[in-house]
Amino acid sequence: MMNVKEIRKLFPIFNQVKPLHYLDSAASSLKPQVVLDAMDSYYEKLGVNVHRGTYQLTYEATDLYEKARSTVADFINAATDEVVFTRGATEALNMVAYSYRNILKPGDEIITSELEHHSQLIPWQVTAKKTGAKLVFIPLDKAGKITVENFSEVLSDKTKVVAINHVSNALGYETPVKEITRLAHEKQAIVSLDAAQSIAHQKIDVKELNVDFLAFSGHKMFGPSGIGVLYGKKELLNDLEPMQYGGEMADDVFHEYATVKPSPIRFEAGTPIIAGAIGLGSAIEFILALGYDKIHTHLTKLHQMLIAELKEIKEITLYNETASHPTVTFNIKDIHPHDIASYLDQKGVSVRAGHHCAQLVSRFLNVPSTLRVSLHIYNTEEDLFVLIDALKEAHQFFSSF
Repeated sequence: MMNVKEIRKLFPIFNQVKPLHYLDSAASSLKPQVVLDAMDSYYEKLGVNVHRGTYQLTYEATDLYEKARSTVADFINAATDEVVFTRGATEALNMVAYSYRNILKPGDEIITSELEHHSQLIPWQVTAKKTGAKLVFIPLDKAGKITVENFSEVLSDKTKVVAINHVSNALGYETPVKEITRLAHEKQAIVSLDAAQSIAHQKIDVKELNVDFLAFSGHKMFGPSGIGVLYGKKELLNDLEPMQYGGEMADDVFHEYATVKPSPIRFEAGTPIIAGAIGLGSAIEFILALGYDKIHTHLTKLHQMLIAELKEIKEITLYNETASHPTVTFNIKDIHPHDIASYLDQKGVSVRAGHHCAQLVSRFLNVPSTLRVSLHIYNTEEDLFVLIDALKEAHQFFSSF
């Protein structure tokens, strides 16, 4: 059983005097002290560049940086040269789509879905436009889920890329990735997976999923902002053109051309996000110490409780009651989500209002925006009770006008 009171003591933000009921972890999770300490230690004791210099400080910095890469690789069951540090999932997904501008040709097809975050959708829109390839959307079922059956309907011999999410950031549905990947590979198509929403909640094994590329961000899994990971199968990474060129990634440089080093350094031009990578490694160790089983048990209990409480408020429309992950999306009749979110903020309750960087989901639901509550290990039953009371008060307040 997880002791949430003790868990909350590990997050310095809860030491503030003003009560905080943070319910927006799908946007960004809070940071434990151990992650902050790992980053501060690098800046205080080292603060130098990596992979350069022949002095002790740079050896130690490089060792910490590459140990963080090994931690990530072990975490997702990859090889170290298949792990590229990026500025986040957005950059990682863009790197794949950018490189495929040199691979795709007119008539090729890119399969995606209306559930995608803009960082997965828009790069492939641009790549399709520049190459003459065609975007094809998986029809969602009535609930808004991706199914293997509907994926099979759009899969064809023209399919070259499948760009989808592991878990929807707007609706919390999990995609049947393994079966979709198996079918895609039968057509010799590659699969680029956005795992930003899933990795903080469940174990990911890239060999088991067998995806070709996978991206996630540190800031959604208790790590720092500005750091992310692109995983790619080694043979595919070394065939991709880097999106940036510069220091360290260059191998031999001549007057008219240059050669580049193999993965992962070929994709890490310039000074990398050293402290961020070290912080991400610490965040992963934090997750492993907690254990995914305990995380899942705690969040399942809170998720079910929240759904039950919201269903008791007749003015609320729930859009994803059957979501597998602890993300709850809803609206209150005749009141704009931003008004509700602003009211909740006055009560110390932090939720997300808007289209959640996934406008096609709002279009699918036929609403301009929604409220989203997303939970994590530091949330308590009290957070939910305060939320429910504040929602009832907000409805009464706005309905009085």
